[in-house]
Amino acid sequence: MTTSGSHSQAAVIAQTHVRSISILGSTGSVGSNTIDLVMRTPERFNVVALSANRNVQLLAEQALSLNPQIAVVADPDCYGALKEALSGSGIEVAAGRQALIEAAMRPSEWLMASIVGTAGLEPTFKAVERGAIIGLANKECLVSAGDVMIGEIKRHGATLIPVDSEHSAIYQVFDFDDPGKVSRIILTASGGPFRDKSLSKMAAMTPSQAKAHPNWDMGAKISVDSATMMNKGLELIEAYHLFPVREDQIEILVHPQSVVHSMVDYVDGSVLAQMGTPDMRTPIAYALGWPQRMETPAPRLQLEEIASLTFELPDEERFPALKLARQALKKGGNAPTILNAANEIAVDGFLSGRIDFLEIAAIVEKTLESAPHFELGTLGDVLDADGGAREIAKSYIK
Repeated sequence: MTTSGSHSQAAVIAQTHVRSISILGSTGSVGSNTIDLVMRTPERFNVVALSANRNVQLLAEQALSLNPQIAVVADPDCYGALKEALSGSGIEVAAGRQALIEAAMRPSEWLMASIVGTAGLEPTFKAVERGAIIGLANKECLVSAGDVMIGEIKRHGATLIPVDSEHSAIYQVFDFDDPGKVSRIILTASGGPFRDKSLSKMAAMTPSQAKAHPNWDMGAKISVDSATMMNKGLELIEAYHLFPVREDQIEILVHPQSVVHSMVDYVDGSVLAQMGTPDMRTPIAYALGWPQRMETPAPRLQLEEIASLTFELPDEERFPALKLARQALKKGGNAPTILNAANEIAVDGFLSGRIDFLEIAAIVEKTLESAPHFELGTLGDVLDADGGAREIAKSYIK
């Protein structure tokens, strides 16, 4: 039993503790929202490292505002521009893959892993190896390397806090002390911009139409994944690794309003849901402040204005990515790695106008069928499987 006095003492400690943090992928959507939260209460954070891929201007602005130890740009060609932008600031500047890895290894209590794609794997693994708290926004860590990543987390005593709104929702209402009492977890999906479109109409959809998500402000690749519903397939695989449930205990429901972010169904019939407006700063703040909560400027939920919430089962005929993801999860080994790699190549092919929208899932399916299957034991195995699948997927794009 905790006394009110100790509650007050804990609150004071939480308010006065300065958390050292690193933000990898600071100029992307998740990274920028993390920066937004940090700058609202900068006295609570000591920024160790920031990184970007090529956006030197925004990275420099962030660095000058937060004064990290080091700012890293992944593209070596951008080193000179970043060095010049931060000249005289006292902030260390570095570039390239190895610099990114070394930035992740710098001591910080908390690290945001929001580098998109397999480029985020090695830096995140290095942060895990030093036992950091990881705010995870990089899907590849669990989709492509799930078993390997979870093994490393257990080995090094790191903590993984999901940043995706759906997984954050489940994390907040899941009883980890008694997971046997969980009947199922329910991932909700907006359905994307093509939720009501026929297959014939989807075949003619353009990249700009696919990127126009009805509820969320996301990058191009993630928006296309939402349009194909591959994002929900990838989240299915992530959920399997994040929570102690079987594959058949994970369900998906289309919920166009994006108010109920996900649910946990218990054996007694209780269904616990986490709700809120569709603002990524809410799940980011949950991870950034964990185990405490912190204030955000996210709009407050007004249910009386929404009036009704609707749910429906997804149509796997129009959105075959869901079926492909579940098949990959059941097969195990490197199958999810192949799925993710082939999808990235196919989405890039669509965004560059080389294939049409429906070919995305078709190329993923062909790659899953033709790529060699093997078990994964190390990060090297993951990278090998990823690289091989990418080459096969490229061969299917004219």
